[in-house]
Amino acid sequence: MAPEEYLHYVHDLDVSVVPPAPELDAALGKLPGRKIVFTNGSVPHATRVLNRLGVSRHFEAIFDIAAAGYVPKPDPAPYDVIVRQYGIAPKRAVMVEDVARNLVPAHALGMTTVWVPGGPERAAQAEPDAPYIHHQTGGDLAAWRPGCTA
Repeated sequence: MAPEEYLHYVHDLDVSVVPPAPELDAALGKLPGRKIVFTNGSVPHATRVLNRLGVSRHFEAIFDIAAAGYVPKPDPAPYDVIVRQYGIAPKRAVMVEDVARNLVPAHALGMTTVWVPGGPERAAQAEPDAPYIHHQTGGDLAAWRPGCTA
């Protein structure tokens, strides 16, 4: 099966079950700097979810699995591609991720990392004090403030 067909099939989801997130919208509005979505999913799926959440206006771009040459996170190669493509200075960048192991390459590049526990990694949570995790949220990104772990 072609990757595009597969992605279309697995992302044929009803996003109406995702509630709008006005608190996240407000928090993103206060956060300075460029914002880019880096996803192992597809642009159409990410766009639908961002629109449903009501936060799409905050993001400059979506870097998806196709842009990564179908090489998924946490492989380091797509991290190098996104950094080059968007002119990201890793030491001035922050990566926010719900799968802790996906923060390892970001950390290796010099990015500050934020882990949002509770994503698909529930069965194999990372150690909260792992060296590649600089900050950890309590699962609610909108309510989290740097320096807080809950």
